Amino acid sequence: MAGILDLLSSDLGKQIISGVSNDTNQSQSKTSDVMSMALPLLMGAMKKNASSPEGAEGLMNALNTKHDGSILDNLGGLFEGGIDNSVKQDGAGILKNVLGNSEHNVTNAISQKSGLDSGAVMNMLKVAAPLVLGYLGKQKQQQQIQSSSGIEGLLGGILGGDNKQQSMIESLLDGDNDGSVIDDLAGMMLGGNKSKSSGLGDLLGGFLK
Repeated sequence: MAGILDLLSSDLGKQIISGVSNDTNQSQSKTSDVMSMALPLLMGAMKKNASSPEGAEGLMNALNTKHDGSILDNLGGLFEGGIDNSVKQDGAGILKNVLGNSEHNVTNAISQKSGLDSGAVMNMLKVAAPLVLGYLGKQKQQQQIQSSSGIEGLLGGILGGDNKQQSMIESLLDGDNDGSVIDDLAGMMLGGNKSKSSGLGDLLGGFLK
């Protein structure tokens, strides 16, 4: 099973990193680091929200309407000439809904670990969010999930059932971050421990198809 580092080193992964890097005027190395931390955090936040009936229903509605996965069908067009502002506005709305009061906490934690300012990190997150929802939309269709009750299970499968990782994500989302949680999570993502990050192959492995 391909992990997230395999995705980011693939041809399509390089296209994603290059596009986000060019749009935010950051190095591809820094962009890769930020995306490696941001994607599991966004997925973990979605899973946390979907644990309530209201959260699951809201996510299901989003996947049934705007986020059906079509954004992934033409990444070249998405990045050509710079990412359209409407995509970033959509991403900002997703982040607000998914992260809530933890938005600044997550942004600042990734900023501290990556060495980028929080504004650059936020710009990357605004692009990552629609891509993640697009992937979920495709997975929902492929697995023929028709009701909101199946969303949490879908997210659990995508995250690979790594309880330690999910626990750290929830700690970051709920607590006043002191840097330790994101350090541990970043170690999983960037430290080459593929046994911990292998579940993320389900997160974005569909990009490779």
